[in-house]
Amino acid sequence: MVNVLLFILILVASWIIVRIGAIAFQITGLEWSLAKFQALSCFTGTGFTTRESELIVSDKRRRQIASILMILGNAGLVTLIATAAGALTPEQTVLPWLSKTFLPFLIPKELAVFINLAIIALAILITYKILTNRKISGKLTRYLRKKIIKQDILKPVSFEELLQLTGGYGISRIEVTEKSPYIDKTLAESDLRKHDITVLAIIRDGVTIPNPTANRKILKDDGLITFGKRENIRDRVEGI
Repeated sequence: MVNVLLFILILVASWIIVRIGAIAFQITGLEWSLAKFQALSCFTGTGFTTRESELIVSDKRRRQIASILMILGNAGLVTLIATAAGALTPEQTVLPWLSKTFLPFLIPKELAVFINLAIIALAILITYKILTNRKISGKLTRYLRKKIIKQDILKPVSFEELLQLTGGYGISRIEVTEKSPYIDKTLAESDLRKHDITVLAIIRDGVTIPNPTANRKILKDDGLITFGKRENIRDRVEGI
């Protein structure tokens, strides 16, 4: 009985750790869906492709986050296997406890093991359904993100890396904050082109302005979809 509860607890803790890792990756500039996939990949040690790994290994903070996730993932996997194996031993099954407490007869230990396995599978399904519920996961994600930022564990950046290409190039989204030096400047005045950064589109009030001209002004709260060297983009906007 104890091992079954411990198994569920470790399962929930693992999900929370992966979600914290995803939030940490997002804070460092990864797009959310990519951040979630990378956090799960690091924690489980699967699905980590060469192109996507460049987004992690090229940034010091992301390497640290990935290392922590890998260590915790290995420890969590071993613990999950150990508790699952322990939960399936005849002495640790749920049904003997139920038999002594609620039933007038004892259930055979051989049958109890199979039913306990079904209980574990059902627990995994229920836990998955609860934690992947949009409202629950959304509230928990917002809470964890606020805590991470409030504790100053990671400093948010004002850009997101949307797509990784070869040669260190990629497509990123730059958020024009109130501290940005680009506010009220035209694209030509921003000197982004001089740093090998091309603005492909501007997202303003939910409307996308594709192929903006050089005399297009940059306003506060604009989202700049850019193409260029990721290092150049970081150097231009990190810390703003």
